Amino acid sequence: MAELKTRPTRRSVPRFIASVEHPVRRQDCETLLHVMSEVSGETAVLWGDSIVGFGRYNYRQRGGQRCSWPLSGFSPRKQNLTIYIMPGFERYKSHLDRLGKHRHSVSCLYLNRLADIDLAVLREIVADSIEVMRARYPD
Repeated sequence: MAELKTRPTRRSVPRFIASVEHPVRRQDCETLLHVMSEVSGETAVLWGDSIVGFGRYNYRQRGGQRCSWPLSGFSPRKQNLTIYIMPGFERYKSHLDRLGKHRHSVSCLYLNRLADIDLAVLREIVADSIEVMRARYPD
């Protein structure tokens, strides 16, 4: 079975964020770095080439392979900021109603910019999702 390509690296998170070309996206990443570090109590780690992750949980894939993934994180993609909410959004419907302009998939929240949302609501979602993942995967 193939191994996951996205793994924690030793690359500098501040240097990665400084390399984000778009100035608004770069500032949003700096804000997210601060908020998610504070909420998670974890040091940011660059996973792969472009995911800033906080904490880690270990799980088994269907084939039995053990894998690790961040409890939460973000990535400055070309079209938007992607924020990883690993438990998914089922439990956050009322939060999403208050969040502001966004899109989401199964566990990814897509934002054009932080100015479009209520940052306090995002903090609530991230904090709760990390708590859920820690309870679900206690190591």
